Amino acid sequence: MVKAMLSLGCAALLAQVLVAQAPPRSSKTESTVTARVDRIDRFSRTLTLRRDNSITELVTVDPSEKLFDELKTGDRVTVRYTDSVIVQVRPGAALSVPRDTTDSAKAANDQVVQQLKTVVTVDTIDPDGQYLIYRTQDNMKAMRTVADKKLLQGIKPGDRVEVTLTRERAISIQRAK
Repeated sequence: MVKAMLSLGCAALLAQVLVAQAPPRSSKTESTVTARVDRIDRFSRTLTLRRDNSITELVTVDPSEKLFDELKTGDRVTVRYTDSVIVQVRPGAALSVPRDTTDSAKAANDQVVQQLKTVVTVDTIDPDGQYLIYRTQDNMKAMRTVADKKLLQGIKPGDRVEVTLTRERAISIQRAK
């Protein structure tokens, strides 16, 4: 009996170690936003864009994009940029507030504009893989849509997951009608 319990305990521990060592899943998506230029910071090459629903978005533009130098406040533009998400199950990891890891990410890739990491607890996963609900360090619940369903493979309610979000510089800007 004791041997069986020890075997089960060892198997459970081995399963946890295997899950902890599972490779992270990543997804890189290209996004497009059409909005009005609300603010321009020429020094940092940053645009603040205001969508029709008044949501603002900050976009850093690559120096090779020449249209940036011609833009004025009020211009309507379409901007393409890339975002990446990396998720990894981390059993026993402490929940954390989002922390800025941009400096270390920029050292590896100078196109990185911002990178944030956090550890959350998964509460609910939509069976169709469209969204998940998670809990943060301060016990706040949040829902996030999932663009790439493969990110959720192998993740189940109760898992502690480290999430890394990275935004890169804008790929292109075009004037919009």
